[in-house]
Amino acid sequence: MFRTAELERALSKEEYKSQVPLLRQELLMVQNSLLEADFPVIIVFAGVDGAGKSETVNILHEWMDSRWLIARAFGQLSDEERDRPEYWRYWRELSPKGRIGLYQSSWYSNPVLDQVYGRSTLAEFDKRLERIRIFEKELADDGALILKFWMHLSKDAQKVRLKKLEKNPLLHWRISKTDWEHWKMYDKFMAAAERTLMKTSTGDAPWKIVEGYDERYRSVTVASILKDSIQARLEEQNVNPETAPAGEPNGEEGTAPITVLSRLDMTQSLIKSAYKTKLQKYQGRINQLQQVARENKASTIMVFEGWDAAGKGGAIRRIIHAVDARDYQVMQVAAPTDEERAHHYLWRFWRYLPRAGRMTIFDRSWYGRVLVERVEGFASPRQWRRAYTEINDFEEQLTEYGIVLLKFWVHITEDEQLRRFKAREETPYKNWKLTDEDWRNRERWDEYELAVNDIVERTSTQSAPWTLLEGNDKRYARIKILSTLCDRLEAALDKPLKKSAVKVAV
Repeated sequence: MFRTAELERALSKEEYKSQVPLLRQELLMVQNSLLEADFPVIIVFAGVDGAGKSETVNILHEWMDSRWLIARAFGQLSDEERDRPEYWRYWRELSPKGRIGLYQSSWYSNPVLDQVYGRSTLAEFDKRLERIRIFEKELADDGALILKFWMHLSKDAQKVRLKKLEKNPLLHWRISKTDWEHWKMYDKFMAAAERTLMKTSTGDAPWKIVEGYDERYRSVTVASILKDSIQARLEEQNVNPETAPAGEPNGEEGTAPITVLSRLDMTQSLIKSAYKTKLQKYQGRINQLQQVARENKASTIMVFEGWDAAGKGGAIRRIIHAVDARDYQVMQVAAPTDEERAHHYLWRFWRYLPRAGRMTIFDRSWYGRVLVERVEGFASPRQWRRAYTEINDFEEQLTEYGIVLLKFWVHITEDEQLRRFKAREETPYKNWKLTDEDWRNRERWDEYELAVNDIVERTSTQSAPWTLLEGNDKRYARIKILSTLCDRLEAALDKPLKKSAVKVAV
């Protein structure tokens, strides 16, 4: 696979000087056009030590407008990063639309190193490469232009390069014992690299193998590929704007849909005296369980979705009343900001994942993509249809990391919602909650209900199931939420609880 990058290609000084001025001008032109484009550029640099990864990043900063470049190199995990799923550190550093991100020691580094050093089996390595492929597909599906450069040197050429750098008084600091250790393991690195490129070079995120033997050749090659790729994508967007396919059929007009929500027993209720007793009981358990969770660094994420006026806020208040304020945060999700719209829709949710032992409650969530954005037409059918897979992958990463993920849909009937709307109108300290949009959404009730049915069908998994709540009676719904939270936390903390001095009341 790498033989074509061991031909010792080179550019003479004369050729270099003749090509670079025009190339730099064209790079700046496409970069300027990119500023107004609806996609980001993500560039990954990987490859052999000493093959010129850092030098190429520096050249691009010199040749382009560095104000619109984002350069990141990922090293050892910080304490903050260890407290969250692996990809949190990558999602939060993604370049926004119109910008170019340059990434070294990226999501490829640790999987390759673990394979070379024997810290992972081949099956585990392949699983991690598949995770990378899915991650890059999600970015590409959202419009990102992804370019991946493998900077290559033969083993002999790498030895010469390392010795040359070692002798340079200004650059010798860049060469460490680890570099020479890796050189001795060259064949293992090449085997891991070949498998990496085979498994993760796709049409949407291709690998470009660049020979690093000559600095001038390497720089011009990378810059030319970058310029041509951005230019092609800009032209493609101008010539072939996306045409959204037709929407999903919503059943026969005038026919109430049969869904998982329509089958709920909405007569469920709880008398006030029983509610008070159970509320005190479950809040006490939650308080103790969260203490154990904090001690054992077990994180919890709760997602609340439901109809307007269904009682999500009231349920959330009953949870946080039982938890130390230092241990939780509530994220109330509204329409995305300009900064959030410039990224993949999951970006803003990755940013707010809790640290180990903490709790995050989302009042509305990433399901907006397949709910309000679907029904209201803010996302094209192509976008929201693929979102189910993206959401499942996102949640799988959370639960694989050990996060306890609970998802609640708070359901009420149309008549009950109307009653609550009218009560809000008549209550001075509540009428601010009622908007024209709330009334308008009632007109699309059946469409929303079908969307919820699809959500449950496609994203209620064993590790992240949906809990559907009969919410016409607020007391009943709140106790069901609190008891579900207790049950899930106890199940997750079963082994730690046996070792803990904290006793949980049952």
